[in-house]
Amino acid sequence: MIIYIHGFSSHGISCKAKILKEGLIKFGVISPSLSYIPDLAIDTLKQLINSYLKYEKVYLIGSSLGGYYALYLSDYFQIPAILINSSLNPSSSLKKYLGNKNINYYDNSTFEWNLKHLKQLRKYNIQNINSNLYLLLTQKGDEILNYKEAVRKLKDSQQLIREGGNHRFDNLENEIISIKKFLEKSLLNT
Repeated sequence: MIIYIHGFSSHGISCKAKILKEGLIKFGVISPSLSYIPDLAIDTLKQLINSYLKYEKVYLIGSSLGGYYALYLSDYFQIPAILINSSLNPSSSLKKYLGNKNINYYDNSTFEWNLKHLKQLRKYNIQNINSNLYLLLTQKGDEILNYKEAVRKLKDSQQLIREGGNHRFDNLENEIISIKKFLEKSLLNT
């Protein structure tokens, strides 16, 4: 089972989630819509992972802020994760949203991002990376995040660094074969 973890202001039925569900049907993909509040999102994900781990192997795929959550949860449960244009320092990159009326891309509802949320994020920072657990997919054209931060932090992990692109990760469907290879290799190593 794969759990797809969306990014900040996004939701579980995004274009990325649909691409992953179609391309990785053999593994099964669920993509919950998570709270913008970090502690609630992490708690929801821990409950989901625990419920599936009782019966089957679990993998994570996280995009942007979801990549940060995936890194933490992968370390916590010692399960493989694929990080797509991952924010690995969101307490810094999300400062610009403080105090604003931020829009959820699914229903255009608004929410306020505050200092308490940034503080919650810091609890989930992982310093010691188990490089065998991760595949980093990143595009140099990401207009939101500096891809080099993730490349440095995950320097010993498998990485696919693509020219151009954007924060949404253009042409994700072209990476499905690489994702499958990583997941199948992870299966063999368990």
